[in-house]
Amino acid sequence: MSEHERSRLSRWVLPKGQEPDPRFTLANERTFLAWIRTSLAFLAGGTALEAFAAEAFPSPVRTWLAVLIIGVGMLIAAGAAVRWVRVERSMRTGKPLPIPAIVPLLGFGAVLASLAAVAMIISSRIS
Repeated sequence: MSEHERSRLSRWVLPKGQEPDPRFTLANERTFLAWIRTSLAFLAGGTALEAFAAEAFPSPVRTWLAVLIIGVGMLIAAGAAVRWVRVERSMRTGKPLPIPAIVPLLGFGAVLASLAAVAMIISSRIS
């Protein structure tokens, strides 16, 4: 495929290198979509925490925890986009694939969400 056959957006986002095997590009896209699903789960979890956990947490704590969980989801979504571009560029230029820098963020977010769930369960049993 010549450079002129690619869209302007494609040339801007992925300016250098050769087209990789489409299977690798599609696998990269599936990974991106998996990260997006994860970010949507954090969004839903934070929203549910604020909407349905009124008895489990005092209002300011609940709101800040919900905002923090939603914020982690937003960071995961942004990280997914950055990772997709970095992996695609690496494949096109023959460079080593970058490490997934959003993994520690996901781990932190999962621990935070789990602690919130444990606190809600304990709070509901005590009440």
